[in-house]
Amino acid sequence: MFVLIAAMGGLIAGFVLANSINRNELSVLRAENERFKAGATGAGPAQEAGLTQEEINATIARADQNPNDFDTQRNVGVAIYRYGAMKQDEKLIRQSVRVLERAANLRPDDYDVALSLGNALFDVGYFTKENESLIKARSFYVKAIAAKPENLDIRTDLGLTYFLQTPPDLDGAAIEFRKVLDKDPKHEKTLQFMVQTLIKQNKSAEASEHLERLRAVNPRNESIGELTSMLSTGQPAG
Repeated sequence: MFVLIAAMGGLIAGFVLANSINRNELSVLRAENERFKAGATGAGPAQEAGLTQEEINATIARADQNPNDFDTQRNVGVAIYRYGAMKQDEKLIRQSVRVLERAANLRPDDYDVALSLGNALFDVGYFTKENESLIKARSFYVKAIAAKPENLDIRTDLGLTYFLQTPPDLDGAAIEFRKVLDKDPKHEKTLQFMVQTLIKQNKSAEASEHLERLRAVNPRNESIGELTSMLSTGQPAG
């Protein structure tokens, strides 16, 4: 998985989104907590760059106490997920899954919930190597794609649920990656994983072609050197 891990830095699902989290994201959690306590509609920005465990626990508890309130489940679930992703806290992400699943049951077609739940389940599956979580993530990515088919990053992550499962479904991954590249032949993230998929499938000529496309898109892509080595030795990535 060495090439995969190197290529994934800043590229996939929730732990990736964590790089862009700022005080406004953290304020969502604190705002939800304060809204429940004060009976108001919101709260001001967080004054600190982090949250206490007490604030997190209280916010989740309020969501648990209002299981039929869709807005509460969505807002708390998404915020907890993003904070867990920022902290790379798998246990916290699992808690966000529980809250987001309630939101999904209340409104199955909500895009933000479907995408956040897909990302949260993806992260759990990736870091714990749980096939079940990856399969569940897949179903929510399909819902998100149905709502916004133009979002190619989601389809790439859908492909990665096949790539990362044990054993990998390389044909399933390749199908999704090809759909992305048909729409955008220069989609860098997809090109990276398409090369790895083709190497694993022993399709060296096609892998080389996609590697050259990746090199043309971004000659500084950090995975190029190792992918080149893998291709030249015929060793699959992973």
